[in-house]
Amino acid sequence: MTNPRSPSEALETAPVRPAVTPGSAGTASGEISRSVRFLTGKGRSGPLLPPFESVIGRDERVRIVDTDLAPWRMICSLQMRGPSGSGAIGTGWLVGPRTVLTAGHCVFSTSFFGGWAATIDVIPGRNGAGPPAESEPFGRVTGTRFSSVDRWQSDEDPDFDIGCIHLDEPIGETVGWFPLGVRTAEQLEGFQVNVSGYPGDRGNGTAQFHGRNRIAQVTDRRVFYEVDTFGGQSGAPVWIYEDDDTTRPLAVAVHAYGTGGTPASLGITANSAPRITPEVLTLITAWVAQDGGWPGH
Repeated sequence: MTNPRSPSEALETAPVRPAVTPGSAGTASGEISRSVRFLTGKGRSGPLLPPFESVIGRDERVRIVDTDLAPWRMICSLQMRGPSGSGAIGTGWLVGPRTVLTAGHCVFSTSFFGGWAATIDVIPGRNGAGPPAESEPFGRVTGTRFSSVDRWQSDEDPDFDIGCIHLDEPIGETVGWFPLGVRTAEQLEGFQVNVSGYPGDRGNGTAQFHGRNRIAQVTDRRVFYEVDTFGGQSGAPVWIYEDDDTTRPLAVAVHAYGTGGTPASLGITANSAPRITPEVLTLITAWVAQDGGWPGH
């Protein structure tokens, strides 16, 4: 069935599931990424770092070149097509063997597609615009089945801007997938947050760029942060390291908005992401179950 909808997509009535989902490093190389060691933000730390815009002043994003290593290979360049043939770029990330999480507007958008996307090419760990043999270390798969949250489909409410791509091939068995975690606002405050995706302004959606900074504010459904992003990075993972163990990222939100998506009532200028709340985790668990579930669960 195209664009399946789970019966648990009404978040207000969804039962609460475990606070953390299983992650996997995949069967590809287990080498520790130097980019993870030296670029990612870990734990709670220090004052906020400038800039406080989508991109302003000196661009703080750094290109990731070892995209064949975890967790970068779990992050995917997306090439979306609407029913009319119109195209757009975005970012997604594996949360199970056959399930890619992304922003809701990457799969359903009245302005981009006039509704649902028609097809989305998913390219894990993409590394530039060269020949596919060099720039697409894990190939690409095409998705035609998508899901999003009811409130996103009906109202395109920014707090519910989450969707997923259901794949027929278990690419996550090779590249791995992120664990998802539910953390309260108090638990998230002060953490260094990481955002990595495929922006249109640098590499035209073919090169992965990472930024980090401290979380600035947390509301009931969104996380706000001062991390440089640009169009094309919508749908990117927002993750933390709760300690110095750089082999265990924990995804806590889905990047979806630049500064224009921040409510004026907050009195800040920041980029933001819908949070992984207990209800959202239950919904994502149902999406993964549609695709065969997590091994051993």
